[in-house]
Amino acid sequence: MDMMNSFGKIAAPTLPTTDFNYETECRTALAPLVDGLLDAVESAGWNRRKAAYTLMFLSAQRFGAGKEERK
Repeated sequence: MDMMNSFGKIAAPTLPTTDFNYETECRTALAPLVDGLLDAVESAGWNRRKAAYTLMFLSAQRFGAGKEERK
């Protein structure tokens, strides 16, 4: 299932990674996607808080992992 199609397009960065506001711009791009994902998870019957914790865990786990390691 390709979930990204249901969330729409992610805006490309306009700032270099070294810019102080790069992370703020990234948060702005990701916030609606995370909100939509948590809304969908909650609508499916999952606890929103536990799902948010799980997203943090999965993000940390996948940080630096290659595509093959994520499967």
